[in-house]
Order: sequence, then C-alpha cells, then structure tokens
Amino acid sequence: MSDKTDFASASLPRHLTRGAVGFGALVGSIALLPFAGVIALLLLPVGLIALRGCPMCWAIGLVQTVSMGRLRRSCEDGYCTLTTEKVAG
Repeated sequence: MSDKTDFASASLPRHLTRGAVGFGALVGSIALLPFAGVIALLLLPVGLIALRGCPMCWAIGLVQTVSMGRLRRSCEDGYCTLTTEKVAG
C-alpha cells in the first residue's frame, strides 16, 4: 500500500484557500444569476476546478490534509491498523 493522499493539499492554508475560492464561485454563480444573467454561470467551472470536481472531494481532502503526518496505517498479514504520531510542538 502506498501513503498517497488522493485529495490532500500541500498545506492547510492552501486547502482552505481552494475551498474559499471554490465555494465562493459556486455560491456566486447562483447568487449573481438574477443580476448578471447567464454570464454568472461562468463561475461554475471555476468553482468545480478549485474544488477538484466536487465539494465532497474537497471535504475528504480537508480531513486528509489535517491528518497528514499524524496518522500512519500499517498492514500485516491482511490486518491493517491506524496509529497516531506525536507532533512536535
């Protein structure tokens, strides 16, 4: 098994920024629809790209980003366990 994190970002501030841009663009595209018309829907792809496709993927990535370096999975004989590591500080 690899320690690859599928949805995590390099840092928590970067992930939260992606979330703010993504959710802001999605909400903005709906909220601005009465004022800007169909042009406001151009924010939808921006939001989806920032969230890497779906809001749930972003939420999973948030959990992965927060736990990155703190949780370790080890598997032996078909049995996997999670252990925590102490973070310096």
